[in-house]
Amino acid sequence: MKYLSVEEVYKEVEAGKMVILDVREQYEFEICSIEALQIPMDELFDRLNEIPTETTVAVMCRSGKRAEAVANILITEHDFKNIVVMDGGILAWIEKFATHLESY
Repeated sequence: MKYLSVEEVYKEVEAGKMVILDVREQYEFEICSIEALQIPMDELFDRLNEIPTETTVAVMCRSGKRAEAVANILITEHDFKNIVVMDGGILAWIEKFATHLESY
């Protein structure tokens, strides 16, 4: 499994080469969110068709543990090819790019 820093993900998203998949829960999206495809982990497998297959997808959660689990399942059980984990999750993103967002 490949891990990318928030800086690397940011550059790829800005270049149009990557999308972020946020797998946090709805209440977490309401606390803070960034531009991402928001599919809570518990809805993921009913919404697999919403996940892009033609571009790289950086899976993100609060700190990285759920993202690792989701990425592993997408790769091993659903044969997704272009999946990476955004190291540090939204907490790292807030620290680096969005200090105005609420951290929780």
